[in-house]
Amino acid sequence: MSTTPGQTTQVRLAAYPDGEPQDTDFETVTADLPELQDGQVLLRSIYLSLDPYMRGRMSQAKSYAAHLELGDVVLGGTVCEVVESRAENRKPGDVVLAFIGWQTHAVVDARQMKRLDPFTAPVSTALGVLGMPGFTAYAGLLEIGKPAEGETVVVAAAAGPVGSAVGQIAQQKGARAVGIAGGEEKVRLLREHFGFDVALDHRSPTFVDDLKAATPDGVDVYFENVAGPVGEAVLRRMNTYGRVPVCGLVANYNGPAESSFGFPAFMGAVLAKSLTVRGFIQDEFVPTHTEAFTREMGQWVANGDVAYLEDVVDGLENAVDAFRGLLTGRNVGKLLVKVGDDPTR
Repeated sequence: MSTTPGQTTQVRLAAYPDGEPQDTDFETVTADLPELQDGQVLLRSIYLSLDPYMRGRMSQAKSYAAHLELGDVVLGGTVCEVVESRAENRKPGDVVLAFIGWQTHAVVDARQMKRLDPFTAPVSTALGVLGMPGFTAYAGLLEIGKPAEGETVVVAAAAGPVGSAVGQIAQQKGARAVGIAGGEEKVRLLREHFGFDVALDHRSPTFVDDLKAATPDGVDVYFENVAGPVGEAVLRRMNTYGRVPVCGLVANYNGPAESSFGFPAFMGAVLAKSLTVRGFIQDEFVPTHTEAFTREMGQWVANGDVAYLEDVVDGLENAVDAFRGLLTGRNVGKLLVKVGDDPTR
């Protein structure tokens, strides 16, 4: 998408999706940008992050964060290049982590961004393994899951950016990692690229038996990204004093998934096995875990101890379809939209 100087192309929310998001729930517009003021910069988007939490913001249902209003630019993390600057600490050519959402350009307060060093790691990783998804995995697993050496950690949606990091972090802490994903290709990647100890296909007709065979000593930590039948199957394998960090419920984001495991049965399992089930939003751990995450994850990625994958879709015009696929598990690894040229590559 091309714009003239002083303009931005935006994708805005046109209607609240009912079930799976449709093209008609969004509109693409060209808007004029305000003049640059002191302390502000003009940003050009390079990469846009697509994440499951965005679906919740497209609903008027009460949640932990405010929903989008109709006409709002769809939100999302971005890696951007500074085009113009009227801020002392930013200069043209700087590459920064920002939050301008689904648009090509924006005028932003220079304090609302973080400079990235392309010599430390590819700048796209600031939206993935070294960014919010990686931090979510790190803080949720270590603060709530607390995996001990020799324990079994199971993670759903294991081929995604959070799940793949969870399994590898568990291994770095001496635990055994069992990953669950959908389809033969994702299962292969869990074994061969991410190095999980065991990889299971939840689409297999023998999944429940496969899970039982893969966890002969039960499950100590279940990192919940999905819910639905996958979560139910794992909960039945939990050991006494097991821990369940609840990060996401993507199976329910487009509408409730079928369930045979009702609330009484769930609470019965929590009581009988003395389970710790704790939901969390990653930003609650930012003050306490950022320093350790930056140090440890940065070192693991640099050493090759933690692998990652990026699924890059070209063009902002393809963001809606890519987002739709994200909610049904079509992507592998961290899903990004390449909005503009990457000057660091």
